[in-house]
Amino acid sequence: FSHDWANASFRFRQPRSDLAYALEAGKGGTRAILMAVQAHIIKYLLFERDTEDTHLERLCGIGRQEQGEALAVVLAERLWAAGGSGRAVVCLLTTALHVLPSPDYRANSITERIQLFEFSEKAAAQEFIFKHINCFRGEGGHGVILFLYSLLFSRTLER
Repeated sequence: FSHDWANASFRFRQPRSDLAYALEAGKGGTRAILMAVQAHIIKYLLFERDTEDTHLERLCGIGRQEQGEALAVVLAERLWAAGGSGRAVVCLLTTALHVLPSPDYRANSITERIQLFEFSEKAAAQEFIFKHINCFRGEGGHGVILFLYSLLFSRTLER
C-alpha cells in the first residue's frame, strides 16, 4: 500500500461546526471510497436519523459521538449490502500474524495482521463496528483499507 492508502481513515471535520458531517479527504486513491461513504453519511443524517433538528441542524449540530454512530451505521449498511446473502464481515487489525510470509506473498504489515469477524445480523455488525469505530477513524488505523477488505470479504471472493 502507498503511504496515502496506509494512512487513510474516516476522519470527520470538527464536531458541532458547519462541516461536522464532512469527512476529510486527502489526495490519492482513497478519495473515491471516502466520498462514497460521505454520500451515505449525509443521507443517513438528513433522512434516516431520528431527531427533531431541522435539516441544516441535522448536519452541523452533530458531536463526536454522533459522528461515530453515523459512520458505524453507514459502514454496516454498506457491508450488509455487499454481502447480499444475509452476512457481513468486518476486518480489524491485530498484533498477531494470520498470514505467514512466503516467496509468493509480499508482506505489507497490514494484510497479514487482519482478523475477520463474521455477522449474520446487521444490527450485530453495526454494534461491533461502533465498539471498534476508532479502528476505522483513528489516525494511522488504516480505516479505509480495513473497510475495503471488509467489503471484499463480505461480498466473498467467489462473487
